[in-house]
Amino acid sequence: MKLHRNLVFAVVDALGFIFNEGEYADKVVEKVLKFDKRWGARDRGFIAETTYDMVRWKRLYSEIAEIKAPYTRPKLFRMFAVWAVLKGIKLPDWKQLEPTPERRIKGRFDELSKIRKYRESVPDWLDILGEKALGAELWTKELAALNEQASVILRTNTLKTNKAQLQAALEEAGIATEVIKGHPLALQLEQRANVFVTEAFKNGWFEVQDASSQLVAAALDVKPGQRVVDCCAGAGGKTLHLAAAMENKGQLIALDIYANKLKELQRRAKRAGAFNIEPRTIDSTKVIKKLHGSADRVLIDAPCTGLGVLRRNPDAKWKLEESFIEKITATQKQILQDYSKMVKAGGKMVYATCSILPQENSQQIAHFLNSEAGADFSLVKEQKVYASKSGYDGFYIALMERKGS
Repeated sequence: MKLHRNLVFAVVDALGFIFNEGEYADKVVEKVLKFDKRWGARDRGFIAETTYDMVRWKRLYSEIAEIKAPYTRPKLFRMFAVWAVLKGIKLPDWKQLEPTPERRIKGRFDELSKIRKYRESVPDWLDILGEKALGAELWTKELAALNEQASVILRTNTLKTNKAQLQAALEEAGIATEVIKGHPLALQLEQRANVFVTEAFKNGWFEVQDASSQLVAAALDVKPGQRVVDCCAGAGGKTLHLAAAMENKGQLIALDIYANKLKELQRRAKRAGAFNIEPRTIDSTKVIKKLHGSADRVLIDAPCTGLGVLRRNPDAKWKLEESFIEKITATQKQILQDYSKMVKAGGKMVYATCSILPQENSQQIAHFLNSEAGADFSLVKEQKVYASKSGYDGFYIALMERKGS
């Protein structure tokens, strides 16, 4: 592979925004790809994939390059040189890339790869926390799986098509997919491709959604004609899945504290042909109180650390702080206490997170069921989905039922 100066500089620019300005990797890549309209698909792919790769292995590459924050441009070029050497790419004779001791880089890599926190590139506190929560064996396997590049998975929108039709349409567009056992609506791309330019996407035939994420709405067991509440709807990936399962019949109330996310949901719903969704911003406690005891089904896709989706959001490792664990678990407890009151007698509720930590998952459910608010509920089933076992994102899903009147 020959390195091109403008592409390498774009990667270094992107890393500066992410590491020094605290910007989100996906937004930065989107911004940097607009720097030069002449870049083709291969150029854009190099910038995006290299940036994500270097964010994912930030700690390992920094240790090998012997650099620390703040990440100045000379330091970022040193880090890039480490990336290139480890990928077996010949370094060009540029003034920004000082003579690089290739043998030393490879030697340091071999040495540091024996230590998990460097090999899997995580902060000390997270490595300690993960081992304590999951045990050394599972945590080690999970970290390795969460450092692999995520596959592109689509969820068929049954309001507009079926899986066989979608697969055929994508095949015609030059995108080969395969079905995934145990995931009735999922198609996995055999090779990464820009699915958003396809007619199938423009026509609302699918959403991009990981296979594990598709288990959440399915677990709620919704039926057409029911009143369903999605409490933390966000931009609505799972809301749209629920709307399709309800066949657009009944009332699907999408709640969130962020009005801008609900606007995005409305835009997506229009494309998907989902017409039974009613967005409501949670701007006071009255919004929840009005729904007490009225919902057949309630989904709580709770805010969490996101440790199960590090393959997609590798920068989360560097943004996450240990103090956040305490804050988010307190928020989750409160959400369960408040939002569970919307479930009517005989109704069902799913609590889900994209985390793998027991303190956000099974421990939260145990605490809720032992509380006054959870006294009428029983646990029907729980799913602990690990990336190392499933090959997809890490998730937790608990289905509970409220006693009949």
